[in-house]
Amino acid sequence: MAKQLNYQTLREIFTRFHAADPAPVGELDHVNVYTLVVAVALSAQATDVGVNKATKELFKIADTPEKMLALGEEGLIEHIKTIGLFRNKAKNVIKLSRILVEDYDGEVPNSRAALCSLPGVGRKTANVVLNMWWRMPAQAVDTHIFRVGNRSGICPGKDVDTVERAIEDNIPADFQLHAHHWLILHGRYHCKARKPLCNTCIIRDLCEFEDKNL
Repeated sequence: MAKQLNYQTLREIFTRFHAADPAPVGELDHVNVYTLVVAVALSAQATDVGVNKATKELFKIADTPEKMLALGEEGLIEHIKTIGLFRNKAKNVIKLSRILVEDYDGEVPNSRAALCSLPGVGRKTANVVLNMWWRMPAQAVDTHIFRVGNRSGICPGKDVDTVERAIEDNIPADFQLHAHHWLILHGRYHCKARKPLCNTCIIRDLCEFEDKNL
């Protein structure tokens, strides 16, 4: 684990991220906030590409909790059976859809606590939804962010909660809205797990990673 980088270094890092990609976006396809919740819930232990393939046709016929309940669990399974843990995920999507209809008038709530009360929705999923849909500077820490944060010193921590807090506490406020997307994309396409692309990394001179792949 690298040491926490100082304010000036973090500001320079995120200035470079911003210059390279001023408005990064998540890669999960969705048509409204409900389908965003479903897509993020389905993405656990699955790739965004795989989820997008599965939901392409699904969201054409089930883009509200009411329509998802009408489709039913078995109908949902037919669409998502290429995704890992599809049976359990289907159960959760049907359960959360029923709760949205019965307790929230079919609307997706926009507090972290209410979102986390839905089956299959954890803190990470809730933070993605709050950030992408309601533009709250919530930090959804996944394996990419955990790796990048600890390698580089941007947001080191022993667990995802500590890394989330490190982002909130240390990254300048004007970069908070897009911070988790910049970090996810950097981890997915540059700071890869096995062979990080340090040669072409735009922050390699600021990164604390000792085993740079140069």
